[in-house]
Amino acid sequence: MSKYGVVLFHTTSSAMRAEKTLKQHSLEIKMIPTPRQFSSDCGIALRFDGRLAGSVGEFLEEARVEIAGIHPLD
Repeated sequence: MSKYGVVLFHTTSSAMRAEKTLKQHSLEIKMIPTPRQFSSDCGIALRFDGRLAGSVGEFLEEARVEIAGIHPLD
């Protein structure tokens, strides 16, 4: 299992909504530049504890936040 995961976005506004949503669920996240190995329309990604990938996906889906994907980050 990867230590971290990242959420990629199509737009900056989606990244901001996701950050707000995940912080409301008390998840530790960090906004970072999109890692080079990933292609994204938006230059911002959210990094989180890799063990929480399922929860992150569920919370963002419930909040109807549009994402480009969730990926492991080594």
